[in-house]
Amino acid sequence: MTNLHKALGDISSMRRQMARSTEFRGYGPATLGATAVFAVLASIAQSRWVPNPAEHVAAYLSIWVWTALASATLIGVQMHTRSRRLHSGLADEMIRMAVEQFLPAALAGALITFVLLRYASQATWMLPGLWQVIFSLGVFSSCRFLPRPMVAAGIWYMATGLGCISFGDARAFSPWAMGLPYAFGQLLVAGILYFTANEDRNDE
Repeated sequence: MTNLHKALGDISSMRRQMARSTEFRGYGPATLGATAVFAVLASIAQSRWVPNPAEHVAAYLSIWVWTALASATLIGVQMHTRSRRLHSGLADEMIRMAVEQFLPAALAGALITFVLLRYASQATWMLPGLWQVIFSLGVFSSCRFLPRPMVAAGIWYMATGLGCISFGDARAFSPWAMGLPYAFGQLLVAGILYFTANEDRNDE
């Protein structure tokens, strides 16, 4: 039994090593493009139903939190099915590693949101910019499993997040301070995935 456990452990280690050296193909361009549409729709909803978000932070948060959850759910479902198809036996390991790369950023975003709402409500205007900066860190963390040009998306979200913070006041709550960065950013991600996939097919 000891030899069997050792052999199984060695196989598991080999699978993890293979997953670390394999480009993750679980993110689909069409799905990422759909999340860009979600961002635009959320901006329109905010401009129509929450015209003064600085005084209705809870309503503002509900729009963007539900948009983020819808996007994450769509990406997660498609990532599961696409990984099964493209990574076959390595699918579970690849999905696990992809989630592990982005999970710290997601947790950081949730915790910062809670702390600002609970203990520093006067600084909640910083949330849109902080979300984008934290999202950029998640993108950077995931870059080693994704096509190299994906670093451009991380730079984009970092720049837009810092630009949003530079407003210095409630102007950061503008619906387009979230909508435009995420819409363009997700389209950029989708474009990178699409064109790099085409290049890979042409090289085969």
